[in-house]
Amino acid sequence: MTDLADGASVEVHGSGARPYVLKNIGGVYSCSCPAWRNQGAPPERRTCKHLKALRGEPAEAARLGTSAGATTGATPARRTAKPAVSSDSSDEAVEGGAPPLLLAHVWDNEADLAGWWMSEKLDGVRAYWDGQRFLSRLGNQYHAPAWFTAGLPATALDGELWQGRKAFQRTVSVVRRQDQSDAWRDVKFLVFDAPGHGGPFEDRVRHYHEYIAKHRPAHAQAHPHEPCRGVDHLRAELARVEALGGEGLMLRRPGSPYEVGRSHTLLKVKSFFDSEARVVGHQDGAGRHRGRLGALLVELQDGTRFAVGSGLSDAEREAPPPIGSIVTFRYQELSDGGVPRFPTFVGVRHDVAWRPGKAAAPARRAAKKSSSRRA
Repeated sequence: MTDLADGASVEVHGSGARPYVLKNIGGVYSCSCPAWRNQGAPPERRTCKHLKALRGEPAEAARLGTSAGATTGATPARRTAKPAVSSDSSDEAVEGGAPPLLLAHVWDNEADLAGWWMSEKLDGVRAYWDGQRFLSRLGNQYHAPAWFTAGLPATALDGELWQGRKAFQRTVSVVRRQDQSDAWRDVKFLVFDAPGHGGPFEDRVRHYHEYIAKHRPAHAQAHPHEPCRGVDHLRAELARVEALGGEGLMLRRPGSPYEVGRSHTLLKVKSFFDSEARVVGHQDGAGRHRGRLGALLVELQDGTRFAVGSGLSDAEREAPPPIGSIVTFRYQELSDGGVPRFPTFVGVRHDVAWRPGKAAAPARRAAKKSSSRRA
């Protein structure tokens, strides 16, 4: 049996008129056949007869953590299947549930942020270091290699697993792997708080800066903050960060404690909005996208449906996010009917839970009024 090197692909002939394409991207194997595409499991937990034929059933069983001959991924999931409550379900759940994270509100364009601590909003994967392992927002473990976590303290740190701007999906593909591979060498843990230290924000920042400077963990860095001098300074910094491909800014109230849950002591500032939606259908493409995905049909938690056709790569159009998966999209504003305008696909989310029927619209409607297009 053969295998695919990271980044390689191969064509195989199946029952369709066109050959199927098998790929290995960061240890996530995929196939363009319907059996692989229509499964409800996360991409890294799928297989099909073509992958088994190429790599061998024992290799696929080892990759998926199943016994050889198991039917995991062999039968297409019905498109009407109810999605899992958590799209993080393939990870190892940690006893005790989600970590005690501080979450942000959106700036209302009115609060005076002079004197607040300002930093770039990172487009990576939120990670809570509990002193022993990295946890996702839902409390599932990221299996970082021992050499990656070497030098981190036995107390809690809050930060982001990050590879760079506009690398969100690539980072996700690495940190969700369970083989502790060398792909982690391209990832950095950027620390922006130290909840295990306690005290006001300034003391916590000083603590993690001093710890990292002294112990020099090879794969951790202290994320910088600077005082905001007022709204003109904020807008200039926002424009600079976004021009570099960054996502936006985070503002932290001086002297604030580390609170659990959403707090007005932490604000995010962006000139676009983002949200999550559930994939409920695949629309066929036309023109140069004929024969593959044209757009994702998605649904918000309040039931609003619309199509997302921009931002998808050729690879994502060949093997689109499956029905039931949760995706992040960006948009400019809401229409009068509450539909996001000019939505653009960002990536598949594995660290959020889906709660159908939740009134998700009010937060986005409030965001529309405070659109930082004025910023």
